[in-house]
Amino acid sequence: MRSFLSTLLLTAGAACAADPRESDYYPIQPLPNPSQHVLEIGALTHTPDGRIFAATRRGDVFQVSDALGPDIATAKLSRYASGLHECLGLAWKAGSLYVTQRPEITRLVDEDNDGRADLFETVSDGWGITGDYHEYAFGSEFDRHGDLWVALCLTGSFSSQTDYRGWALRVTADGKTIPTVCGLRSPGGIGFNASGDAFYTDNQGPWNGSSSLKWLKPGSFAGHPGGNDWFKLTNAIGSRPPEPNDQSRMVKERERVPTLIPPAVMLPHARIGQSPTAIICDTTGGKFGPFQNQLFVGEQCYSNITRVSLEMVNGIYQGVAIPFVEGFGSGIIGMTLTPEGKMFAGGSDRGWGSRGGKPFNLDRLVWTGKTPFEILDMKATPDGFVLSFTAPVSHETAGNPASYAMEAWTWAYRAEYGGPEVDQVTPKITAAQPAPDGLSVKLIISPLTKGHVHYLKSAGVRSSTGLPLLHQDAYYTLNEIPAA
Repeated sequence: MRSFLSTLLLTAGAACAADPRESDYYPIQPLPNPSQHVLEIGALTHTPDGRIFAATRRGDVFQVSDALGPDIATAKLSRYASGLHECLGLAWKAGSLYVTQRPEITRLVDEDNDGRADLFETVSDGWGITGDYHEYAFGSEFDRHGDLWVALCLTGSFSSQTDYRGWALRVTADGKTIPTVCGLRSPGGIGFNASGDAFYTDNQGPWNGSSSLKWLKPGSFAGHPGGNDWFKLTNAIGSRPPEPNDQSRMVKERERVPTLIPPAVMLPHARIGQSPTAIICDTTGGKFGPFQNQLFVGEQCYSNITRVSLEMVNGIYQGVAIPFVEGFGSGIIGMTLTPEGKMFAGGSDRGWGSRGGKPFNLDRLVWTGKTPFEILDMKATPDGFVLSFTAPVSHETAGNPASYAMEAWTWAYRAEYGGPEVDQVTPKITAAQPAPDGLSVKLIISPLTKGHVHYLKSAGVRSSTGLPLLHQDAYYTLNEIPAA
């Protein structure tokens, strides 16, 4: 007779073999790359007629056709423009391609319809460059008002040695450049949520204990004082904020500096990644899966994408970061999501290296139509959190507090580069209350700590059909605790 232990091991092995994988739901499909092209992608966008445009860190722009069909091997690349300078933003409008390069935003037009740009027109060059390697300029798509946004890195990571380095600027349709937010350090991407508000990713460094997703609220201060000298050029967003107190905490400095806006979502260093980049919002109406109106954030170092769901509490954005898909060919820098539900992501490993293993990549990510068992959302309550799921949970597992574990921490707000997790707390999950339909669970937690990341691991939760969560980890940034 087979022993109980043997039966248990065989059963466990079968369960592991049946555990879901990311590729069951979102397979990564590399685009064909003829050897003559070096696709160090810096930005991507799509057009209404189904083309993809890919701009590179080397200053080329490629047009990708036939990339939306079932077989990615049919995609064709052709060079649309060259001779630009570190392209890190693309947007399409009315037959024109808008490229954000280091010194300016440039409008490109193919006037004779031969597949190559003929017209190169400066739209805005309202910022400075010194030649320092770190002075990247990341450009957005058009916002709801028809403006483009530019997020400008500091000079050499710590200081701002030329106009508006460390600022976010808006550029209107008529080319007017408007200083909009100060306090940026090292942006890696810029985009909008479903409500049309602008966000950017900032990288770990001085005054940034970890990388994060930050709200570009017009008139606000994002936290790094290095670029604040440029208030001498403008009063567009009021007066210069006071200098932050070194070795303080963000939650404390917010009480002293009214314009200081905390990161909406921290992206914990070496847990989720080390260098976040592009931001795109799923507005496909379900064609990309169950994550409508959520954000997807690229990651250069870890070659992955993180999913972010936001909420606003007491006038401040906050929310949860959950792993989404890993295993891209190189470090993700540019991303776009078409109305048909096809995501394109590309980048390079030059300068920092990446887990992808390739020097550059341009990959497509598609949804197979199967819904993964995931934490769909995590929202704060006065006494804990409510988790929602993409499929009904097992009441037995989801209603057991032992199925979950939580820890919480923050980072010092300091002038030194980065920093360790500090002020650790171990919240206790005292109750887990599934909804009758099994699509949500209320967790009662004590204590909740304002300003801390609350890391939840839901290792014991199973779906009603016995599946484990595809991703068990969720990182919620609790800037504000909702009122009772």
